[in-house]
Amino acid sequence: MYRTLYLLLLLVIGTSALAQVQTGKASFYADKFEGKPTASGEKYRHNKLTAAHKTLPFGTKVKVTNLSNDQSVEVVINDRGPYVDGRIIDLSKSAAEKLGFINQGLAEVKVEVIDPGDGKKSDPIKPIGQVSVDEKEFYNFEVGRLKPSGFGVQIGTYQELVNLVRLADNLKSSYQKKVTVQVKIINGIKYYALILGQFPNRIKAEHFKAELQQKFPDAFIVEFSRL
Repeated sequence: MYRTLYLLLLLVIGTSALAQVQTGKASFYADKFEGKPTASGEKYRHNKLTAAHKTLPFGTKVKVTNLSNDQSVEVVINDRGPYVDGRIIDLSKSAAEKLGFINQGLAEVKVEVIDPGDGKKSDPIKPIGQVSVDEKEFYNFEVGRLKPSGFGVQIGTYQELVNLVRLADNLKSSYQKKVTVQVKIINGIKYYALILGQFPNRIKAEHFKAELQQKFPDAFIVEFSRL
């Protein structure tokens, strides 16, 4: 009897480990990222069924279902993100087309793990809190205090430094703009605001914000002298 219960318990644990399910908002890559390297090293191609996820190992296959029309697509995780609160997955453009939300930009979806992969498509992943980083991930730091002037575009606010560092590195190479980090303490908790660009006037900052908003719709302009 105990042997049967033990086997049933193993079966339940094993099944629940494979049947990970999330619900939340999905977005998709802007055209400007075509051919750019993803976090796994593969280049992003809009016609491939791939996606970015914050924690699932590279090579994981997931089924994504658009809850508004019940259309589904299977994609392989090969990138990290999305870096906007409330979003759980960032899809290639062809995957978003199959789910029918290109015109809307965002969709409420269900994400189910259907194949955890063989673990050979990337270096092992080490979880740190609720964030995952690669075993062999190095960054060159040149850190200094500064008093920026003019205007910038704030992408988001982060608590985990690993998210901040990886996103800052991606943004710097993608947009060729200065990256500024503002340290904030809210209710005794330290946060890091990521600000891109240093513009002499608001008009130039507005133009850059419009360029960013396909990928970061919640981005907003900050005036450094008022921070």
